[in-house]
Amino acid sequence: TAGAVSLQRTESGLISPFVGTVLEKFGPKKAMAFGMAVTGAAFIMMSLVQSLWQFYLAMALMTVGMSFGTFIVIVATVGNWFIRKRGKALSVLMAASAIGGFTLPLLVFSIDHFGWRHVLFAVGIGFWIVGLPAAFIVRRRPEDYGQLPDGGAALAAGSPGGSAAASHAQAAGGAQETNVRVRDALKMRFFWQLSLATSLGQLVSSANLLHLPALKQFGVSPGLAAAAAGSVAFGDLAGRLLAGWAGERYDKRLLLAGAFAVQTLGMIGFTLVNLDVGPFTISPAVTLPVFVVGFGLGFGASIPVRLSILADYFGRKSYGSLLGMTSSVSAGFGALGPVFVGAMFDFTESYRLAFAVLTVALALSIPLSLTLESQSRVAAQARLRAGGPTTSSG
Repeated sequence: TAGAVSLQRTESGLISPFVGTVLEKFGPKKAMAFGMAVTGAAFIMMSLVQSLWQFYLAMALMTVGMSFGTFIVIVATVGNWFIRKRGKALSVLMAASAIGGFTLPLLVFSIDHFGWRHVLFAVGIGFWIVGLPAAFIVRRRPEDYGQLPDGGAALAAGSPGGSAAASHAQAAGGAQETNVRVRDALKMRFFWQLSLATSLGQLVSSANLLHLPALKQFGVSPGLAAAAAGSVAFGDLAGRLLAGWAGERYDKRLLLAGAFAVQTLGMIGFTLVNLDVGPFTISPAVTLPVFVVGFGLGFGASIPVRLSILADYFGRKSYGSLLGMTSSVSAGFGALGPVFVGAMFDFTESYRLAFAVLTVALALSIPLSLTLESQSRVAAQARLRAGGPTTSSG
């Protein structure tokens, strides 16, 4: 069953680049409707599995559905409606995602009382009831409806000039953006450096399902371990909300490096839980709060910041495709995380060394974030590659 999770992450990485292409060609409404329909069917299929191959098939189908119906499509669509306020908008969006984590007790209660098959079946129906109507209210970009990003003054319906009018109006509002072609972005160091930094974060966060067994193996009581692992969600939510506020005031490269630094500090606390140092044992009363606050805040803050940076540097026109590309790279690292931790545990009979290695890998994302090129430098490189100016309004 663990192999199915790694396969799911690998499949997601392979699909992600195509999601952006489909999104730009058919629009978010059709892509999301397809994804929600397939996801609902996959959960229903999962509730009926009787053998391992059926489980793998259901997981594969679920990956297709969620790739086209959730993260990339929703983030790219929201990013298209904002420029100056994009960081705050993505922060609120990602906070809503984090709030979903607080339904875990309800999920556990439902499984205990109704069984996992009935719960999975209900989740599948829920995706249809909630997801399909939601898909039909999403809109590609504000200019298609006579509006402007960031809530700018609306254009008169059917006004002549169309996109040109939008450009002039948006320029008057001061919201400028640089639109970089996908093929040009993929040739830039900035894109791959950002992808590597965020992928190292994904490498560590993908192993979070093993936090609970690791804490138990470190000698933490099951109740305290569960409380600590569950409390990370509060820091996660706070980090996502704080990132939106800070993103409008500070350099996002510094914010991303800071988020990874705080997350690294949390992982250091995690690896030191009940560690024997000579005659002393490092108390969980010290290390667990560092882990809960640091890992939660850092992980939560990094998500909207990295999503906002990608759109700020490359613009809205290629955002969906580039988001799919970065998600593909991150998914590859995410598939390795749980497998690496599991294999290390098999060899060493301890989770501590595995998570120590992941902590070092996460720390590398800090200098990678700090040394990212400036937005103006990337824009200049894009102009050179395009053979002319690429900065536009709208």
